[in-house]
Amino acid sequence: MTWLLALILLPIAGAVVVAWLRDNDRLAFRTALGFSLATLALVIPLWNSYEPGGDRMQQTSSVEWIPRFGIHFAFGIDGIALVMIAVIALLVPLVITVLGVTDRLPAGRSAGGYLSLILVQQGLTIGVFSATDVFLFYVLFEVMLVPMYFLIGAYGGPNRQYAAVKFFLYSFLGGLIMLASVIGAYVIASEELTEGTFDWATLTAVVSDAPLSTQIWLFLGFFLAFAIKAPLVPLHTWLPDAAGQAPIGVAVVLVGVLDKVGTFGFLRYCIPMFPAASQELAPWVLTLAVAGVLYASVLAAGQQDMKRFVAYVSIAHFGFITLGIFAFSMQSQVGAVTYMLNHSLATGMLILVIGMVIARGGSSVISDYGGMAKVTPVLAGLMLVAGLATLALPGTNTFISEFLVLLGAFETRPVFTVFAAIGMVLAAVYVLWLYQRVMQGPVRGNALVGAAGGPGAVQAPEVAAPKVVRDTSRRELAVLAPLVVLIIGLGIYPKPVVDVVTPSVEATMSAVQGGDER
Repeated sequence: MTWLLALILLPIAGAVVVAWLRDNDRLAFRTALGFSLATLALVIPLWNSYEPGGDRMQQTSSVEWIPRFGIHFAFGIDGIALVMIAVIALLVPLVITVLGVTDRLPAGRSAGGYLSLILVQQGLTIGVFSATDVFLFYVLFEVMLVPMYFLIGAYGGPNRQYAAVKFFLYSFLGGLIMLASVIGAYVIASEELTEGTFDWATLTAVVSDAPLSTQIWLFLGFFLAFAIKAPLVPLHTWLPDAAGQAPIGVAVVLVGVLDKVGTFGFLRYCIPMFPAASQELAPWVLTLAVAGVLYASVLAAGQQDMKRFVAYVSIAHFGFITLGIFAFSMQSQVGAVTYMLNHSLATGMLILVIGMVIARGGSSVISDYGGMAKVTPVLAGLMLVAGLATLALPGTNTFISEFLVLLGAFETRPVFTVFAAIGMVLAAVYVLWLYQRVMQGPVRGNALVGAAGGPGAVQAPEVAAPKVVRDTSRRELAVLAPLVVLIIGLGIYPKPVVDVVTPSVEATMSAVQGGDER
């Protein structure tokens, strides 16, 4: 068994074990954390065994599933998949650890059920990133919606059912449209090879030579599914609802990792399989990307809910990532792939910090807070680190990614890049404004200031007494410390990640005629 197969199967096995511990929340928590840490430990030999200059797909394995149609359980990774697998392996133990700190489960819901769904989500997502059979990818793409649907719908906020259904329908319908293109690619391969196959490498070699008109139709089927998942404007409306209603830990997985399946799909499927269509439709895709940067940035600045704020910030960042991918520059695509990783770290930390704020104040409304730095200075400092990484301050991990995207995209698409760069200015505005409203000034807001004299007492604001709010606990520091180290470490020295993803980006660029081979 390869390290990759172990990574896929271990969290799913853990989910089965944890599901049996529904009546013992403490044991369920410890068991889930143990399985997640073991999964993280497996990433180390997987990373060390990966050879950046070796074969495009490594750690490969294949078992026949439906021989009549050439369908296999086939897995393998390139550098792009590797970094995404590493980040979900890192985030899941943190998500499990914050259970009981930032997340309180609804009455009647067990920790065992919640944690088993988290582990299933992890295993399926790793499978999506590593599938090398296109039909298997489609199946996992759809199946991974199920645990997330229940995580939002059973454990989320007051409007959780609406948010869960909206999330599921958007992604499921996008997947069905992608299935039509998958079948179309299979038919083309059958005609060319006299036998059908869903092998990614074979389909890529055959379909990439199809006429432009055929490529465009097949490209659109894949693109629509991935644009919903990413999400790109105007297909984004499910994300603010889902992230706003999801528990904090689930929001970290949703915004930090699950959405990256969309941009990963652009790189793995849209461009290599349909290179001519990708170039032909690139101006339209870039228009959506830049519109998303500007539109989501403006909406982020106007949000009153902190969780929805993070959702719109992420939509803007996905615009930058898509710009880097479809600018067809070597630098911009390397920047886009590293942005996928770095966005997961920075946004994951920001969501966790916001969850800690909400756990103290009992509200996600920004106006319910103010001057919190006076009572929780350490938490305020951690929120500042996460905010500065979100706005891509030099020295943080996201800076090099955003810099490479803009630098590379300017060479090939200068007009789009200039408009997208406005988003950098807006990012500084909305991030610092959030920090100022929540953390700076006098202590104020319903979440931090309570009336003296007991419940129901009505007093003038000047005699309202500040509530007792504790600063960051050791457990919270243990959750956030790895993210701080990675945010600063990769900001100063991004070479390990750049070296891993660059050969995979070069292979993607080589599929595009006229791509920048530098």
